[in-house]
Amino acid sequence: MKNTRNTTAKSAILELIKNSEVALSHAEIQKLNQELCDRVTIYRILDRLVTEDVIHKIATPDGTIKYAACHHNHDNHEHTHNHVHFSCEKCHSVTCLDSVEPSYTIPKNYLVKEVNFTLSGLCPDCI
Repeated sequence: MKNTRNTTAKSAILELIKNSEVALSHAEIQKLNQELCDRVTIYRILDRLVTEDVIHKIATPDGTIKYAACHHNHDNHEHTHNHVHFSCEKCHSVTCLDSVEPSYTIPKNYLVKEVNFTLSGLCPDCI
């Protein structure tokens, strides 16, 4: 059983991420946070939530890091975030496409530990 530290700020940030239909950047979280805590505390909380396997990081094509909630059962064994992300070139939203599994072929003698697929284009709201 994981021993985690829950704070008001951590709970509020986790709820923001869980309730968002798109992945959120640090700046977006800070703006929505309404001054509950400072930017450094937000970074620490995000790192803790990633370590606790409650959220995951997504690197966008422009290098921005966004955060999204994990949609898995924590009672099961360790999981991976091997699903596709979609980055909209117009509104800059990033969404997890959990139902799309990436497919690839690699040469022998390589061991894949993590997959990070990001598709870019226009989301349904921007078409």
